[in-house]
Amino acid sequence: MRHLLKRVHHHPGRRNEQGVVITLIAVFMLFVVGAMAVLAIDVVTFYTARSEAQLAADGAALAGARVLANSGMTSSNVETVATNAAAFCQTVATQVAKSNTVGGQGPGTVTVTCNTTTSQNNPTVTVRVQSNIPTFFARIWGSTQIAVAASATAEAYNPSGLATGGTPPTPVATTCVKPWLLPNIDPNNSPNPIFNTTTGAIQDYALLSGAPVGTLLQTACTNCTPGGFPGGATAWQFLPGDPATSFAPPPASSVTCSPAVGGFTSTPYELAIAGCVDKPIACNTLLYADLSNYGNKRKSETARGVNCLAHTETSGGDTVDTTNNTPPPFEFLSGADNPLVQAGTGLHSETDVFVSDSIVTVPVFDSSVWPPPQPVQVIGFVQLFLAPAGLQTPQFGAQRGEVSTTIINMVGCGTGATGTPTVIGNGPSAVPVRLITPP
Repeated sequence: MRHLLKRVHHHPGRRNEQGVVITLIAVFMLFVVGAMAVLAIDVVTFYTARSEAQLAADGAALAGARVLANSGMTSSNVETVATNAAAFCQTVATQVAKSNTVGGQGPGTVTVTCNTTTSQNNPTVTVRVQSNIPTFFARIWGSTQIAVAASATAEAYNPSGLATGGTPPTPVATTCVKPWLLPNIDPNNSPNPIFNTTTGAIQDYALLSGAPVGTLLQTACTNCTPGGFPGGATAWQFLPGDPATSFAPPPASSVTCSPAVGGFTSTPYELAIAGCVDKPIACNTLLYADLSNYGNKRKSETARGVNCLAHTETSGGDTVDTTNNTPPPFEFLSGADNPLVQAGTGLHSETDVFVSDSIVTVPVFDSSVWPPPQPVQVIGFVQLFLAPAGLQTPQFGAQRGEVSTTIINMVGCGTGATGTPTVIGNGPSAVPVRLITPP
């Protein structure tokens, strides 16, 4: 028994060694965790800057495409129009990109390509933003900055004349369409059509004249009941759209201009003019006209709605810029009554703007049969700029309800466009704008 037992010897020094190992492990773990933490700061900074670069590229590409959409170049067959529009597009897209920050500083390099010559119906804008972001803790490995970059491409899609080989164009849809149903008749070359009824091809590019058309936009009839129709469709004389079925107006609270707060109750028709009809209206949509006997009331409502929308009560609305060249391409100047000018936001009168409340989209219907059967079929859209002269003045007043306009774009789809629209515009543009990359 004595031989089987062994004496256990205790060495106090080994306990000290075990304590040293634990301490070394703790120090090592602290170093590793600390290194991961500081690297995480650089990683988060990198990904945040990458997101900011993408937002800058997205916004700039959309702004450039909006310039092209409102410039009229997608409705023109003149090469110089596309060239001049591309130059304006590049200026605006660059300004928008550089107004953003990436990693707390301005974008280092901005590259903008406005491709207007390859496809004038469907121009694209590509923006690449690149910036070098300084590192914080990664400097211990010799890396003082990280390059971040992002790119985006937007398009302005106009299907006019894109029907090839019997293949119909992809239909478009747009919001904020005004309740004026225009017959498909060229106002400068009546009785020829604006669009080919079947293909949607534009028939008269000269309509982009840069000046008000010869015939003022006005109602087709004061009594649009079947017995009160004129003998035939007349260019630039519209049928009022029916707010009850096709042009549901926005609530009065969303319309901040004077007809909504001017001491009288605005009608649904006025609100549909002054506000935004949210429901998209697409190529080949069937719309109803309001054929009730309004008398002269319809003219005064049109005048009040236009004055409200375009801020032209005192003839201080936005204008078409003709300083440097005769449009197209179109550029616009803010008027004295522009809400942003009035609000003191820093925008001054006579300043270049690339969007305006005076820009409206109006549907064009197939008017080959007259009087038109209800409902009428939309075969295209025209984008108009409303003149800055107030319609309450005697010469343009409620007596006639005439609206002086400039055609700045035409979008034809024809009766051949089929399928659900895949390109839906937002805002008043007849030419929808969307990002196509990144997906």
